[in-house]
Amino acid sequence: MSTRRVIPLTPASPPLPPLPETPHPAAPPPLAVYVHYPWCVRKCPYCDFNSHTARGAEPPEDAYLNALEADLQAALPQVWGRRVHSVFLGGGTPSLLSAAGLDRLLTTLRTLLPLDPLAEITLEANPGTVEAARFRDYRAAGVNRLSLGIQSFDDHFLAAIGRIHGGREARAAIDLALQTFERVNLDLMYALPQQNLEQALADLRTAIASGAGHLSCYHLTLEPNTPFAHQPPPLPDADLAADMQEAIEAELAVAGYGHYETSAFARAGQQCRHNLNYWTFGDYLGIGPGAHGKLSSHTGIVREMRHKHPEHYLAAATQGDFVQQRHAVGSADLPFEFMMNALRLTEGVSAALFTARTGLPLAMIAEALAAARRDGLLEADPALLRPTLHGQRFLNDLLQRFLADAED
Repeated sequence: MSTRRVIPLTPASPPLPPLPETPHPAAPPPLAVYVHYPWCVRKCPYCDFNSHTARGAEPPEDAYLNALEADLQAALPQVWGRRVHSVFLGGGTPSLLSAAGLDRLLTTLRTLLPLDPLAEITLEANPGTVEAARFRDYRAAGVNRLSLGIQSFDDHFLAAIGRIHGGREARAAIDLALQTFERVNLDLMYALPQQNLEQALADLRTAIASGAGHLSCYHLTLEPNTPFAHQPPPLPDADLAADMQEAIEAELAVAGYGHYETSAFARAGQQCRHNLNYWTFGDYLGIGPGAHGKLSSHTGIVREMRHKHPEHYLAAATQGDFVQQRHAVGSADLPFEFMMNALRLTEGVSAALFTARTGLPLAMIAEALAAARRDGLLEADPALLRPTLHGQRFLNDLLQRFLADAED
């Protein structure tokens, strides 16, 4: 009697459910507001931000504040009733705003939006524009976190990168900031023109000794369409820059700063809540020239950019149409956009946050996640989306796995 041999079949992966045409989170994520101030005293040669030197006159403060209020009024239907958890005033140099102007701006935000009473309100400031009375007035208006663009304490390096302040002004600004604000961030740069390792660490040690609770440490890079890109200064080579990065991270760890994001280090309770909202793929309304925004609703996830040039932005106030670009973020692009933010966090995020913030099933990126884990770029824990130390060092390679055309 013959018997038939039965060969067991490997179970096939269940088919993915149809992806929504306009994916969106089941519940709106936290909402922040970014306000862009586009003017500065002098544009630095490495800077590719939307900043402009006010030539021959003071920046048009009244017209700018009028435009911001009209911009916010026009945007209200997109965020109606949603509580705002943080506000960030960036630039440019927002500390060029008069105390009365800043008070008016924050009053407008509180009047038109349900601003959380404990909201983090950050102002960027340049040490070259510091005045004691102005800092006190900013604090009285509601600013509770100050971010100082120090970059270096060495006069030679500050001159080399085109800063308008010196080391003495930087130290004075920090002392004044710490007397006035509960939470202070210092921006530092390393791999400056002809800088060596000890010089980079000297800047870092001065920043640590100041007592500031948050440090942002950035590698100087040559961005396209900047003076430094057209005439590159003599920069440290890649090996020396990597040595600087590792030494900076080690010294900050010893000093009690947690390395919680690619370039951000904080003592306990000093993490930047506004930036954490970006990195966990929260929503943010951007107003002001060139400001970007990301907003979620039942109709999908939308990205916006305001008119970029200050003159065009101010002119838009007469028509009430401040948005230069707006587009929906589709299913194919959301995985990369989510990961581009979340994987900057050294502790990563819960895997469940992917669906909570995008409205897409995690199974959509299962193969890319598995490959990244096999290659040692992501931690093995399936409940976490967390880069390994290797993944942090090669973050761009890790992110490539989640591009829409990664398999093409």
